[in-house]
Amino acid sequence: MFNDLLGDIRYALRGLISRPLFTLIAVASLALGIGVNSAIHSLFATVLLRPLPVPQPERLVNLAAPGPNTGWVSSSSIGGDDHVFSYAMFRDLERAGAPLDLAGHRDLYANIAWQGRTSSGEGALVSGGYFAALRLTPALGRLLGPADDAAVGGARVVVLSHAYWQNTLGGRTDVLGSSLRVNGEPLTIVGVAPAGFTGTSIGQRPQVFVPLSLRWQLQPTADGGPENRQSHWVYAFARLHEGVTVEAAGAALNALYQRLLRDIELPQLQGQDEAWRQRFAEKRIQLESGARGQSTTPDAARRPLLIMAAVAALVLLIACLNVANLLLARGALRTSETALRASLGASRMRLLRQGLVEALLLAWLGGLASLPLAALTLHGLSGLLSFGVDAAELFRIDPYWLAGTAALATATVLIFGLLPAWQGSNSRPLQALKAGSGGSGGARHANRFRVALATAQIALSLAALVIAGLFLRSLTNLAQVDLGMQVQSVAQFRIAPGLNGIAEPRWNPLYDEIEQALRALPGVTGVTTSMVPLLANGRWGSNVSVEGWPADEKMDSSPYYNAVGPDFLHTLGIPLLAGREFTAADRLGAPKVAIVNRRFAEQFRLGTNPVGKRMAIGERTPDIEIVGLIPDSHYSGVRDTPPAQFMLPRLQMRQQLDSMSFYVRSSAPPEQLLAQLKKAVAAIEPDLPVDSLRTLPQQVQENLATERLIGRLTTAFALLATALAALGLYGVLNYTLNQRLREIGLRLALGAAPQAVRRMLLAQVGRITLIGAVLGLAGALLLGRAAESLLYGLTAYDPTVLLGACMLLALVAVAAGLPPARRAARIEPMVALRYE
Repeated sequence: MFNDLLGDIRYALRGLISRPLFTLIAVASLALGIGVNSAIHSLFATVLLRPLPVPQPERLVNLAAPGPNTGWVSSSSIGGDDHVFSYAMFRDLERAGAPLDLAGHRDLYANIAWQGRTSSGEGALVSGGYFAALRLTPALGRLLGPADDAAVGGARVVVLSHAYWQNTLGGRTDVLGSSLRVNGEPLTIVGVAPAGFTGTSIGQRPQVFVPLSLRWQLQPTADGGPENRQSHWVYAFARLHEGVTVEAAGAALNALYQRLLRDIELPQLQGQDEAWRQRFAEKRIQLESGARGQSTTPDAARRPLLIMAAVAALVLLIACLNVANLLLARGALRTSETALRASLGASRMRLLRQGLVEALLLAWLGGLASLPLAALTLHGLSGLLSFGVDAAELFRIDPYWLAGTAALATATVLIFGLLPAWQGSNSRPLQALKAGSGGSGGARHANRFRVALATAQIALSLAALVIAGLFLRSLTNLAQVDLGMQVQSVAQFRIAPGLNGIAEPRWNPLYDEIEQALRALPGVTGVTTSMVPLLANGRWGSNVSVEGWPADEKMDSSPYYNAVGPDFLHTLGIPLLAGREFTAADRLGAPKVAIVNRRFAEQFRLGTNPVGKRMAIGERTPDIEIVGLIPDSHYSGVRDTPPAQFMLPRLQMRQQLDSMSFYVRSSAPPEQLLAQLKKAVAAIEPDLPVDSLRTLPQQVQENLATERLIGRLTTAFALLATALAALGLYGVLNYTLNQRLREIGLRLALGAAPQAVRRMLLAQVGRITLIGAVLGLAGALLLGRAAESLLYGLTAYDPTVLLGACMLLALVAVAAGLPPARRAARIEPMVALRYE
C-alpha cells in the first residue's frame, strides 16, 4: 500500500513536471488567490475582529453617555463626543463600587527624554484601575495602581511599553527607579507593560503610561481643572465582575449617574430651557462591547476594508474557476490515458487515488507558494495604511483566514481534479479510447460547463475592473480639487515646546527666532506658522459673536479657526480678496484683528466686503476687527467642503500655542530643504524634536492615504483578476480547438476560408465576453452602490468608468482568443483529418 502511494506521488510529480505550463498557471492561480486573500483578511481581522490580548476580553465594556452636553468636549480617535466624561464625573463613578471595575484613559502627545535624548512619541494617561481592569501582569517591576492615581499631581511615576523598553532602552533590567522625562516632567520608571500589549485603542501605540491625575502637570495648557464638570475629556471602560450581566451593571451604574446629574450637575447649568434640562437629566450610560478596545478606527476602516475584501474574494473565485477549467480541460485530454490504464487492469479505486494524489500535490504547491506572496502583500500594505495599524501587527498572517482560503482552493482542486478520474473510471475503456482519439464529438455538456466557467471569470473580472475604475476616477477627482492654496514648493514641520518643558512666555519668541533663521536659508521665499496643521484632519472650532448678527437666531455659530503667523497668505499662496494680511505689528497690545473667508462672510451675512466689521470669540461684545477677506480654502481634509473659518494672529495669542507648524516656501525643490530645516531648529533648541517633516504635497497625499490604498489595491486586484480570466478564456478556446480539430480540418478541406475559421472562434470569444460583461455589470453596480460613500465627484453608475472597463475587457478577451483563432486558421486539413 505504501509503495503504491509512493508510486502515485512519483507519477503525479512526473505528470506535473511534463506539463510545465499547466502546472505553472495552476500553482500561480492558487498562490495568488490564497495569498492575496490571506493578506487582506488578516488585515481585516486585525482592524475589525481581533480582541485585546488580555484575559477574558469579552468581559470588557466601553462607556458612552449620548445626549445633550454643555461646556468643552475634547474627543479623539478613541471615541466620539458621547464617549467622554468630565474628570470629576469619572472619579464619582469610579468610587461608586458598582459591580464592575472602572478604568479611565486618554491619549497623550508626549516628548520623551531618556538620558538627554528627546524624541516625540505617544503616551497614555490611565487611571489607577486601568491595568487591574485589564488583568495584566508586568514584564518587569510593577504596573500603575490606585495609590499612583489617588491625588492630582501626586505620584510622579511612569510605566513603559514593552516595545519602547526593548527598542529604546535596550531591554535593560536596571531601568527601574531611573528617571524619564515626559513633557519636561521627571518621572520615575516603576515597571514595564507585558509584551504584546499596545494599549486599548487601535491606531495608537503608547510608549509610556502615566497616571491620569498627572494630566495638568503634563499638559499645562489643558482646559478645565480637576473639579470642572463642564470639561469632558476622559474615556472610560470597565470589566464586569464574574456572574454580572451587562444589564445589571448598566442599571447599577445609571442609578448613580442619574443621581449625580440631578443633584450636582443640573443645578450648575445656567440659561437652558426646561425641555433641554429634562433631556439632560434623563441621560443614561450605555455599555458597549469593549472586547476589541475603544477606537473609532474600526468604524472608519470597516467600509474600505469590506470593499477590498470583496475585490480580493473576486480574485480568489476567479483563481478557483481558472484552476477548475484547467483541470477539466486536462482531464478531458487524458481520457484515453485513463481508459488505457483501466483496460490494463487498473481498479477504480487506484484511478481515483491517483487523481486524489495529483490534486493534493497541486493544492499543496499552491498553498506553499501563497505564503511568501501573503507576506509580500502585507509588507506592501504596511506602507499604504492610514488606519493606524502597526506594521508588526500586519506581518502576522491570520491562520484562520489562511486555512479558510486554502480550504476553498483545495476543495476546488479536489472536486475538479477527481471529476475526470471518476468519469474515466466509470466509462467503458473502448468507448473512452475512441472518444479520446482526437475526435470532434467530445462531451457537449462538459464543454458547455467549461464555457460557463470562463463566462463567470469574465463577469467577475469586469466587476473588479469597474470597482477599480471608480476608485481611480475618484482619486483623480481628488487630485484635481482646488485647495484654495498653492501647495507646491512648500515644506513643513511641527514642534511642540510646551511638551518639552518650555514655559509659555518663551513660545512666541521661540517661534519668531525660528522663523528668522528659516528666512535666512538659501532659496527660501516665504516662512509662516499655523497653530492647526493644514490638511492633517485637525479641527479647532469656537462659537462667535458677530456685529449685526442676532445672538438668539438659531444657526451654527461655531466656525473653525486658526492662529497663524505673519505672511501666512503670501507663503501659502492664498489670494487676498479684500483688506490686508497679518504682519509682525499684529501682536499683544495692538488692536485685535482677524481674517475671515468668504463662507464665514456669507454665513454671518457680512456682505461682499466684511473688512471693518467686528466679531468676538464667545458670547461677548465684538472687539476683533476683520481686516481681510480670503477665498474658501480646505481646512482639515481634501475631501471636506471648505468650512466657514476665521484666522487670528499668532502674536496676539497666549494660550493653545504649545505646539506650532511651520511652512517654508522655496525656489528650490522643497525636498532639498528638509534636512536644513531640522538643523535650523537644532541650532536654536537642540533637544526639541521636529515632527511631520515633509513637503506639503506629501501631506496632501497622506491626507488621501485611504483613497490611495483602496485605489491601488483594487486596481492591482482587478488587473490580476483580468489576467486570470484571460488565461481561463485562452484555456477554453485552446481546448475547443483541440476538440474541434477534425471539424475545422473538414471545413478547410471543403473550401472554407481561413478567415472564416478565425471568425468562428472569435465569435465564440465575443459570445462569452458579451454574456460575462452583462452579468459582470450587474454585480459591479451592486458593489459600486456599496462603495458610493467612498467615492468623490462621481456615482457608481459613472458611464466613463463602465465603458472603459468594458473596452479594456474586450481588448483582453480578443488578445486571449486571437492566438488559438490564428492557429486554427493555419491548420493543415490532411493533418487534422488523419485522426479519423
